[in-house]
Amino acid sequence: MKPRPLRIFSDICRIILAATFIVSGFTKVIDPWGTAIKINEYLSIYGFEYLEPGSMAFSIWLCGAEFMMGCMLLFKVRIRLISIFALASMCFFTLLTLLSATWIPVEDCGCFGEALKLTPWQTFFKNLVLLPMAWVVWYRYRPDRVFAFRPLEIVLTLFFFSLAMGLGTFCYRHLPLIDFLPYKVGVDIREAMHAAASEPVGASETVLVYRNRTTGEEREFSLDDPEWQDAEQWEWVDTRTDAPLPAVEPLIGEFALRDAEGDATERILTTRGRLYMICVTAFDKIPRGCERRLGRLVRAAEAEGAEVVCLTPEPLDGVTWHSFDGSAAVRCYNIDATVLKTMLRAATGLVVLDDGVIAAKKNCRDIRP
Repeated sequence: MKPRPLRIFSDICRIILAATFIVSGFTKVIDPWGTAIKINEYLSIYGFEYLEPGSMAFSIWLCGAEFMMGCMLLFKVRIRLISIFALASMCFFTLLTLLSATWIPVEDCGCFGEALKLTPWQTFFKNLVLLPMAWVVWYRYRPDRVFAFRPLEIVLTLFFFSLAMGLGTFCYRHLPLIDFLPYKVGVDIREAMHAAASEPVGASETVLVYRNRTTGEEREFSLDDPEWQDAEQWEWVDTRTDAPLPAVEPLIGEFALRDAEGDATERILTTRGRLYMICVTAFDKIPRGCERRLGRLVRAAEAEGAEVVCLTPEPLDGVTWHSFDGSAAVRCYNIDATVLKTMLRAATGLVVLDDGVIAAKKNCRDIRP
């Protein structure tokens, strides 16, 4: 029998770990496209680009496994086995975030998806707090048998697995259940762009680094500090410019639509009434069923008297028009690929504007004109 203080402390650690895994896993598993983008970023940084085709499947599995692990920790389902996985994962991700903060820095580790942005150092210190908690939980339950599932635990394990993987698959085939992105329904893109452009930018500061010729101690000075000008006492070492780190800025300020005739952003965003923006990542990869739904949408919009445009990151040769399944030709505009992925988590889909305000977003599977 474990001493009562140890049991209480280990239960507190278990609940904190479980809550962290559940929140972290949930915010990522409902946005598998965003997590796949972050995985591809890591694969590119560490030279594993050849694994990128499997990033979406790995995204759903990884985030689902994290969410599932949090649920099993919370309800003490096969706690001995899960405590081993929790400790191993905390060791791995603590090391990974240390590398991301020092050796190959990244802007955002993506541990809470789009819901909460943390720098690599913030994520590393978070993991430093959670790692001992994972060890405490493992230590508390280390005498238990690893592979001894009771019937109820088998049922709960299958339920948590189905829930986690089902969430990821559903959000991949449709759209995130909760939209944490800047282009959410209700946003006026034009106003948001102007607000982003008017954000004040912090001024940079020049820092002079000098070494004391007598003691060898290095010291930093600002430009207006006259002490560094004493050449007999101070020897120059380095000059650097410190600028405030930019926030992980949502790409709403970079929304731009262009074609051979120039910038069409203002015209599109100031269109009165309803405007349908068909978003296409690659024209040659549009499924046949999606093509038919888009064709019906264009015909319905024509009858409605609404304008339809097509946005794509693919290069356009001059002023380009595209017909979907024999529909009337739709004018195409170029948009940055990253902005398109930020606006709509789907390879092909639809964003509906009413007087420039986002009224709806749909995966192509869900278009029902």
